[in-house]
Amino acid sequence: MTVRRDFKEPASCRPDQVIGREELFSAAREQLGRGGSVLLHGPAGIGKSTVLRALAADYGGAARTVLRCSPTESESHLPFLALADLLGLVLDEVSDRLPAAQLTALESALTGRGESTLQRDGLALRLAVLSALRALADTGPVLVVADDLQWLDPASAELLGFAARRLGDTPVRMLCAVRTDGQEYDRHLRASPPDTLAVRLGPLSRAQMSVLLDHRGFTGLPRSTVRDIHRTSGGNALFALELGRALAENPTPPRPGEPLPVPTSLRALVLNRLEMLSEEARRTLLVASAGARPTLALLHAAGRDNAEAETAQAAGLGLLATEPEGPAVRFAHPMISAALYAEAPAQERRAAHAALSTAASDPIERARHLALATTGTDAEVAARLAEAATQARDRGAPSVAAQLCLLAARHTPADGDPSPEALRLQAVEDAITAGELDLARDIAREVLARTTVPAERVRAWIAVIDTAGHAMNEVDAIFPQALADAGDDPQLLALVHYQLTWRALLVKGDFDEAREEAAYSAELAARAGDRYTELMALAFRAQIETLMGHPDAPATIRRALQEPQDPRVACHHNGAGYSRFRWLVMSDQLPEARAAVTALLREVRRHGWVESEVHFLRGIAETELHSGHCGRALDLARESLRLARDTGIGEVASAVLTSLAEAAGGEVDRALALAREAVEHAEEDGDQMYVSRALTALGHAQLVAGDTQAAVRSLRRVREVEQGLGITDPARGRWHGDLAEALVRSGEFAEAQDVIDVTREQALRLDRGSVLAVLDRAEALIRAARGEQDAAMAQLTSAQDRLGKLGYGLEEARAAFALAQLRTGAPGPTSYDEAARLFRRCRALPWLRQVEAAAEARPAEAAPTPAPAPDGLDGLDGLASMERQVAALVMEGATNREIAARLFISVKTVEATLTRVYRKLGIRSRVDIVRLAAGRRRT
Repeated sequence: MTVRRDFKEPASCRPDQVIGREELFSAAREQLGRGGSVLLHGPAGIGKSTVLRALAADYGGAARTVLRCSPTESESHLPFLALADLLGLVLDEVSDRLPAAQLTALESALTGRGESTLQRDGLALRLAVLSALRALADTGPVLVVADDLQWLDPASAELLGFAARRLGDTPVRMLCAVRTDGQEYDRHLRASPPDTLAVRLGPLSRAQMSVLLDHRGFTGLPRSTVRDIHRTSGGNALFALELGRALAENPTPPRPGEPLPVPTSLRALVLNRLEMLSEEARRTLLVASAGARPTLALLHAAGRDNAEAETAQAAGLGLLATEPEGPAVRFAHPMISAALYAEAPAQERRAAHAALSTAASDPIERARHLALATTGTDAEVAARLAEAATQARDRGAPSVAAQLCLLAARHTPADGDPSPEALRLQAVEDAITAGELDLARDIAREVLARTTVPAERVRAWIAVIDTAGHAMNEVDAIFPQALADAGDDPQLLALVHYQLTWRALLVKGDFDEAREEAAYSAELAARAGDRYTELMALAFRAQIETLMGHPDAPATIRRALQEPQDPRVACHHNGAGYSRFRWLVMSDQLPEARAAVTALLREVRRHGWVESEVHFLRGIAETELHSGHCGRALDLARESLRLARDTGIGEVASAVLTSLAEAAGGEVDRALALAREAVEHAEEDGDQMYVSRALTALGHAQLVAGDTQAAVRSLRRVREVEQGLGITDPARGRWHGDLAEALVRSGEFAEAQDVIDVTREQALRLDRGSVLAVLDRAEALIRAARGEQDAAMAQLTSAQDRLGKLGYGLEEARAAFALAQLRTGAPGPTSYDEAARLFRRCRALPWLRQVEAAAEARPAEAAPTPAPAPDGLDGLDGLASMERQVAALVMEGATNREIAARLFISVKTVEATLTRVYRKLGIRSRVDIVRLAAGRRRT
C-alpha cells in the first residue's frame, strides 16, 4: 500500500474538485445562472461545504456583492451574529438609502448600541434588512452565501426568511447549506426565496470515493482497502478522508479480517452517546459490531440474553436503526459500528468473536470468528479456515476466499501441510480472480521474501507478472529469475513460457514469436500432465492465429475445446470459450457470438471471477455495437469501464470500447477524451496492440466529429502499427473503412483506393463479408467524387443491403446516409428520412444529429450529378478533376457546405481545394473564379 504522508488540503476548491457531484453541481450552477437560489442539504460530512464553496467561487465572479456567513453551534445563541457577518461590512454602503427608523433598528441589531430589539422594533428591522439587500442589488447582483444554516441564530434566521420571501425579481441569490441528518429540510426551504432549488447530497459511490481519496493524496490504496473505507464510511466524504488519514499515519496496514483504524476524531464524533448506555448494552453492541449480519437471534445465541431491551435502549439513543418488522440489527451508520469495535479492548473483541464462532449459522462466518478469537498458530483452526476458503470459492466469493486463506496461513504451523506459503499463494490466485491486484502483488512479494521452494517461487513470480496486466515492460526483468527458478521442470517451464507468450505479443509486438511460445508452453504442459496450462496455451495460440489471419486458427480452437476440459479454463477470459467468441464475431456470426459471450458472463458472475467479467462485459458491448444496438452497447461499455477502473483491470481496453460506444450512441466529446486517454496509457505501457486499438477509437471519434484531417493522421498510424505487428485480419480492428472514407473526404483518392484494394484482398481470403461491404461503401464515395454517380449509388445500395442482412445495423445506417447525400438534389424523394429512421432505430444520436444537419443544409435546387466544368474553364488544364468540380460549383453559387454535400467531401477539403485553385489560377477569391470563367466565355 502506498499512502502519501505529505498530505495537504487543496489551496482552493474549484468546480473540477467537486468529485462525484458533477451533475448536482451543474444543476445548481444553472439555477444560480437563471437568477434562482439553491439550498444544499444532507448529513454531516457529506460534502455540502465543499460544493457550496465551489459554487460560490464559480458564480461569485458574476455577482457585484457577495455576503457570507458561516455560523457555529457554540455561537448560535448570540442574536443577530449571522446578520452582522452578512451586513456588517456593507452597512456604510447602504446607510444613506435606508429610512432613519430602519437604519436605527439595523445599526442597533448589528452593533448592540441602543435598546432596539427584534421584538420591540420588529417591523422596522425586518424592512431594514429587505431594504439593505435591495439597495445592494441596485448596483449589481448580490449573492448571499450561508453555510451550516442549522446553526443560524433564530433572530438572523427570521430576518433572512422575511427578506427572502419578499425579494421578488430583485437580483439577490441565496446559496445555503444545511445539515439535515435525516430530518426534513422543508423548514429551511420555507425561509428561502420561492424559486429555491433544493439539492440533496447523498453518499459517494465506491468509484467516486476512490477518485476522492486519490485526489486528496491517499494514492495507491488497494481495491480491498477502498472497499473497506467505502463500507465503513457509508459513502461519507469526511469520514472516508479521516479513515484515509488514519491509514497514512498507521505504520502497518490492518491484516485481513481486522477493521480499519478509526481516528480519535471520528470516535468522538460518533460515540459521544455511548456513555449513556449500560455496560451490558455496550457489550451487546460490540457483539453486533463484530458480526457480519447481526440479528436478535444471533445475539441470543451468542449469550446476550437481554438483546431486545439492550438494542431498544441503543435505538432510543440513535445508535441503532432496528428494523421495525424484522429481526435485523442495523447500526444508524456503519461508522458507529467501526468506532465501537475499534474502541473496545482486544480481549473483549476476541471474546465477542469467540461467542460468534459458535453462534453463527454460516460455516464461513464461524471459521472467520474462530480465527479472530485465536492467537498464535493452531493447525485445527487453520484447517477450518482452509475449508471455509474452499466453500467461499465455490460460492463465487474469491475475495472472501483470499482473506480466509491469509488467515489460515497466519494460523498454520511452519511444518503444516499445506504450508503457510502454499496458502498465501492460493490467496494470491483468489485475489487476482476477485480483481484485487494490489493485494495479490503484495502477497506474492511476501512469498518471494519467505520461500526458497522453486515451485512456490515460480508461482509467486507468475502472480507478479499477472498483476502487471498490459504493462509487462515494467516486469521484464522478472522473466530470467522465473526461468532460473523453474530449472528443467516442464510444468514450471510451461507456466513461464505461457507468460513469455504475452511478453512477445504485448511488449515486442511479434506475433510469430508469440505463436511459437504458446505452442511450446502447450507442449511442456502436456508433457507434465498439466491440462489447465495446456488448454490455456492452446486457447491463447488460437487467439493469436485469429489476429494473424492464420489458416490454422479454427483447428487450434477445436484442439483447445477437446476433452478433457478444465472448468477453470472453460469460462476464463483467455480460454477457448472466449477464443471461439472472438472467431464468431470476426466471422460475422453476431447472434451466435452474443449467445456465447452472454453464457460466459453469466457463469463468471456466478463464480465471482471479476477479471473475466470485465472482459465479457466488453464482449457483449462489442457485439451489441456491431448489431446497431448503440444504447445497450453504451450502457454495457460504461459498466465495463466503471468495473475496470474500480479494479484496475483492463482500463485501456474498456476505455477504447467505451469511446467507440460514445461515438456511436453517446457524446462525441466524451469519445474523443476516452480515446486520447487510452492512447496515452497504452503508449506508457509500451503495449503496441492497444496503441493500435486506441488509435482506431480516436480516429473513428475524430471522423464522427468532422475532423477529417485528424482522423487520417490517427488511422494512418494504426495502419503502420498493424503492418509492423503482422495483423492481417481486417475484422480485428475494422478501421479500414473509416480510413478510406477520411481519405476520400480529404481528397486523397489514390491512397483511399490503395487501402481498399489491399484490405479487400485480405477480407476475400478470410471471407469477411461485413468488411467487404464497408469497403464497398467507401469505394462508392471515391466513385461519387469522380463523377461516377450511377455506379456509386448502385454500389452503396448493394453495401447497405448486405450490411442489413448480416445484422450490422449501424453500418447499414451509415450506408443509407451516404446514399442520401449522393441523392441530394436528384429528381425524386430524398432518402434522408430512411437514414434518420435507421439511425434512430440504432439510437445512434451523434449520427442522427449529422443527418439532421445535412437535411437542413440541403440546397433547394441542385443538379443530379456533380456538374462538369463550365465552358469558361475548359482550357484550364492545370486544374485537377476535383479542383475543376469545386470551381464549377462555385460558378453555380454553391456555398462550401453545399459543395461538400454534393461531392461527399468535408468542408475543410473544399476550402483546401479552393486554396489550390486560387494559387494555380493566380486569383484571390471566389468572385475571381466567376469573373475569369465569364471572361473566357466571352472570348
